[in-house]
Amino acid sequence: MPEAPDSSSQETSRLTSKQRAHLRSLAHDNPTVVHIGKDGLSDPVLTSIKEAFNTRELVKIRILDNANEQPRDMAHAIADRLDDVQVVHTMGWTVTLYRPDPDDPQIELP
Repeated sequence: MPEAPDSSSQETSRLTSKQRAHLRSLAHDNPTVVHIGKDGLSDPVLTSIKEAFNTRELVKIRILDNANEQPRDMAHAIADRLDDVQVVHTMGWTVTLYRPDPDDPQIELP
């Protein structure tokens, strides 16, 4: 299928502003699925994020007030530590991350 090469090339490249806008609109009504508190980006939190990506391509994370890092810094730290994860958006204390499903991507990027 012609879609598979496109999605694999998207995994290794950065998102364009149009793609980020599309992903933000898709994630708007999604609930936050992971909360990060004072322990920060611990191994259990990373495991929770990995598990969330097992069932969805967009993950919203809430950074609690007692976290020691700023949301933007934490979002980029997560993206650096997990394969193929890209930061879509940070707004306030909420972070949206994207990772296409390697076998069956559900989200088609513009």
